[in-house]
Amino acid sequence: MDKVITDNKKINEVLIRGIEKIYPDFKSLKAKLKTGKRIRLYCGYDPTAPSLHIGHAITLRKLAQFQELGHEVIMLIGDFTAMIGDPTDKTATRKKLTRGEVEKNLKNYKKQASNILKFSGSNPAKIMFNSKWNDKLSFVDLIDVTSNFTVQQMITRDMFQRRIKDSKPIYLHEFLYPVAQAYDSLVMNVDLEIGGNDQIFNMLCGRDLMKAVKNKEKFVLALKLLVDSSGKKMGKTEGNMINLDDSPKNIYGKVMSWPDSLIVPGFELCTNVSMEDVEKIEKDIKKNKINPRDAKAKLALKITSIYNGQKAALNAEKEFNKIFKEKKAPSKMPSYKLTTADIDIIDLLLEIKLAPSKSEAKRLIQQGAVKVDKKIINNWGKKINIQKGTIIQVGKRRFLKLI
Repeated sequence: MDKVITDNKKINEVLIRGIEKIYPDFKSLKAKLKTGKRIRLYCGYDPTAPSLHIGHAITLRKLAQFQELGHEVIMLIGDFTAMIGDPTDKTATRKKLTRGEVEKNLKNYKKQASNILKFSGSNPAKIMFNSKWNDKLSFVDLIDVTSNFTVQQMITRDMFQRRIKDSKPIYLHEFLYPVAQAYDSLVMNVDLEIGGNDQIFNMLCGRDLMKAVKNKEKFVLALKLLVDSSGKKMGKTEGNMINLDDSPKNIYGKVMSWPDSLIVPGFELCTNVSMEDVEKIEKDIKKNKINPRDAKAKLALKITSIYNGQKAALNAEKEFNKIFKEKKAPSKMPSYKLTTADIDIIDLLLEIKLAPSKSEAKRLIQQGAVKVDKKIINNWGKKINIQKGTIIQVGKRRFLKLI
């Protein structure tokens, strides 16, 4: 087991970098870490999708920092809570998942997290599953746990207030999600919970339960989220969410598609670049000493190399520059065998699956997002004469060769 590190500078780095809020306060948690006693901390990950994403990586990086200080780190897989569905920030009820769907989703979580956390060595991170204790809860147990919370406490949440205003339903099982998360803290008897700042309510429920049942302080460390200038999180609908199993090309390209406002937060939250260097990058951008695009390219290379290695990251950078700087087609692209030489552009996009519907195909064409052999197609009624090797491009990164 590693010796617990109490170096003042290193503790400050852990408690300041990427931190939004600490409960009860910075001073109390720092004093706890300065004692040299090993603490137990965790962050939970609900397997609602087959891959962890860059937002999860931010909390994993913070866990790794505590691991380097010598503390006991738990990566909790919410295989039970994922079946409930976290209502945080949701204006409608989440779709409930089956146990089978959850187990399928979590299959590669440890492998993906191992790029950041150490699961072997003298102080390995532990993986736990909250179904282990939640599956065993009886109705009597549930009543006992929920007696520590009030309806008023739950109903004050912003998204529930929005639903009430919009006459949308709030189901009882959604009230039970923060209770289940709180119970995790109690069962594991943790000293600290880590999560994004959107998880503050849920994490504080755990803090309340620990005080009520064990008369123990549970610290809460809320991290900044990776959001754009409008406060919007990375997401699937925006097409800029980076999954940790994305290809090097996609990771690099998605970072390059981020708005400039994400460059500095990206360095702070997603890389090991020192805060001194991050602050210098921020100053240089403000003083026009560095082009934001060049800073973003450096960020893209850093992030891609974390999950795929330096060589793959450099190849992704080379390919990106080939497409976007030199305006050339990618070295490799999928191909499709077309059985006709003449076809309407909308029918073509549907057949080769570069558009999910006719209305979406029209929208892409009207936006100038569709090219055939580098020529923009802006007439959605146009018939295309297909030649061997014709290249179809949709948006900036989707290419397909017709054969």
